[in-house]
Amino acid sequence: MKRILLSIAVIFGTCAFAQEKKSDSTKTKNIEGVTITKQVFKKQSDRLVYDVASSPIAKGNTTFDILKQTPLLSSTDDKTLKIAGKNNVLIYINGRKSNMDAESLAQFLKNTPAENIQKIEVITVPGSEYQVESSDGIINIVLKKKMSDGLNGNMRFSNTQGKYNGSQASFSANYRKDKLGISASLSGGENIEAQTYTLKNSSASSSNESTGDINDPNKNIGGYLNIDYQLNDNSNLALSWNTWANKSYNSTVSLFNTIINKKGTFYTWSKNKEDARSYNNSLNLNYELKTDSLGSKLNVNAAYLNYKRFQFTDNMTYKSNINRDVLGESTQLLQDLPQIINNFSGMVDYIQKFKNDLTISIGGNYNKTKTDNDTKNDSYNFDEDTFEPKPNHFIYDENIYGVYITAEKKFSDKFSGKLGTRYEITNSLGTSDNPPSEALRRIERNYNNFLPYLSLNYAINDKNNLSYSFSSRMRRPSFWEINPVKNKLTDDNYTQNNPFVKASSTYNQELMYMYKNSYFVVLNHSYIKNAITQVPLQGYPKHPDGTTGENLALRYIRTNFGDKQEMSAMIGIQKSFFKQYWTTNFSIGVQHNRNNGSLDMDPTTGDRFKAEDGTDFVYVNNINTTSLLIQTNNTIRLDKAKTWFLGVNFFYIDKQQIELGMLRGLSSLDLSIKKNWNDWTFALNVNDVLRTNIVEIDDYQSNGNYNYIHQNQYKRTFTVSLTYNFGNKKLKKVRDIEGASESIKSRTR
Repeated sequence: MKRILLSIAVIFGTCAFAQEKKSDSTKTKNIEGVTITKQVFKKQSDRLVYDVASSPIAKGNTTFDILKQTPLLSSTDDKTLKIAGKNNVLIYINGRKSNMDAESLAQFLKNTPAENIQKIEVITVPGSEYQVESSDGIINIVLKKKMSDGLNGNMRFSNTQGKYNGSQASFSANYRKDKLGISASLSGGENIEAQTYTLKNSSASSSNESTGDINDPNKNIGGYLNIDYQLNDNSNLALSWNTWANKSYNSTVSLFNTIINKKGTFYTWSKNKEDARSYNNSLNLNYELKTDSLGSKLNVNAAYLNYKRFQFTDNMTYKSNINRDVLGESTQLLQDLPQIINNFSGMVDYIQKFKNDLTISIGGNYNKTKTDNDTKNDSYNFDEDTFEPKPNHFIYDENIYGVYITAEKKFSDKFSGKLGTRYEITNSLGTSDNPPSEALRRIERNYNNFLPYLSLNYAINDKNNLSYSFSSRMRRPSFWEINPVKNKLTDDNYTQNNPFVKASSTYNQELMYMYKNSYFVVLNHSYIKNAITQVPLQGYPKHPDGTTGENLALRYIRTNFGDKQEMSAMIGIQKSFFKQYWTTNFSIGVQHNRNNGSLDMDPTTGDRFKAEDGTDFVYVNNINTTSLLIQTNNTIRLDKAKTWFLGVNFFYIDKQQIELGMLRGLSSLDLSIKKNWNDWTFALNVNDVLRTNIVEIDDYQSNGNYNYIHQNQYKRTFTVSLTYNFGNKKLKKVRDIEGASESIKSRTR
């Protein structure tokens, strides 16, 4: 069921979001009459660095709160983060790629105090040394670390009231003794994710309408353990373990359906129940050897990822009438949908620095992934007294080999550049023992790609900086996307995964101008070939055996959907005024989307969708739109002692065309008040004050077909939190370590 909601919520992933900021403000200390200024936000060669430890907003907030307020980052659904002009964001922690699936990662970030963070690095166009997918950008969260022997840490407790109540708690600690450093965190919580849906689809003489509620209870617990040992002055050994567990029992869907077709008007109830739990564990072993005094070094990583998800759904459809009475059972679909993912990864990097400001990097990686999906689908028709079991064991094996080389050169104090390329070989095989069609029994894909990269940076003077980046990337489908199962919402509306999905290619360009590390202009262009997305296919399904369905059906099919272009232009500011009493981050821009795709058949079943007159139906999206984007985050210090802070945040996204149709405008006003008292921080946050963050999508086709989605996720929430910091406050950043399984981990989401 959560798969269904996650799939339909792809609208969030296809929106281009405004850039969010937080403080480039400067921190000032007077030492014997000399003023020392520290930059909070600055541009480095291939990344933007936000010094959270020097910002006044970190204390008492969560990591997710800080990320939403970091320059160039944004979130509209309070679950996923976006880099301006990017569809996806990969989270790195201390240079290591996070292993968590999307839901677990969001909970982890919301339960980790911002006091643990030293800085946030935003890499809008990653270089060849990074194993990233498609138009992914990277957010690297660098945690603090003890500089002197001893122990420190923090505890955080919070309670959130939305439609339902939820609570969270976390404990983090850092310990250092001589050459040994240990950091650990444990967090958890429980909440109920509530949604109200209205789904409509119609043709000239038929229509379906479903309205009702979805409630998804969640209990989470997880954390991390990092151990770093200095073997000698030139070498370090580190072991990291990340774990997260989620339990979601008694998740329910209750939708009332009104069906109009040639035979009349019918009413049904879809009452679905789901029990699901997932476990995510990963280990990463890293060895670093410094080979000279210039900073040359060897990095060796080995990693193991184990992801397990167990999901059982009971999808029941009842007969009803206009009064919404339950009149008896109609159909039932029992689904057992487990997924087990095992990944072994290795990576070797060598960085050679020369005295003439030249750096050569070379490396390689290997990823071996196996997913095991032993699904069972048992359907009952109570009117016809029939039972139809449809088990299917789908196994997917994938091997990725990659090598890269980059050269980075500082030609002068003003001009520097970076050139690189990555070569990847992908071999995959998917097999099914009882597929819905013979074409699904064995799907083999082998392909290789050259992925060039170029970055140029020109510091015109101390106040002006100009940079340009180009990269070519692949996007491989997530593992759940290629598992050939359907997730049922009603009898006639469901999402369909697709093992035929091919990797897509993306070509990204970015031009950025910065003035005084406070003002910026960003121009982006992305061209996506064979874009992977979700497409609504509507009509009367004509099956390969020649029969045609009686009811108007709507399937949200995961597939390659033509080509797409995204262009954006944004200007922004991140700066403090009035002696740091007011810190503002503001951006405004336009996003232009060019869509060019069509679909006329369900690739997993061979069903062709027909109109009422029997002609083939083709879903077409070739609409271009230009949208306005506005984002602002403001922190106002209310007293001279720096103990009271007021936060005022707002975003607005104009209507724009996405794959599912026309997404209407979205906006949200968020307010917060925070009090610092010694080692304690008290905070109150109110999100979506005006209740304007509600999703609505319209889609009109030339043949008269119409689709509509209304999704209210109850974004208005009140959160009260209490944070306590203890121990030695002398901190420094941790050693940055890049993980081994780069391109694999995000695909479990």
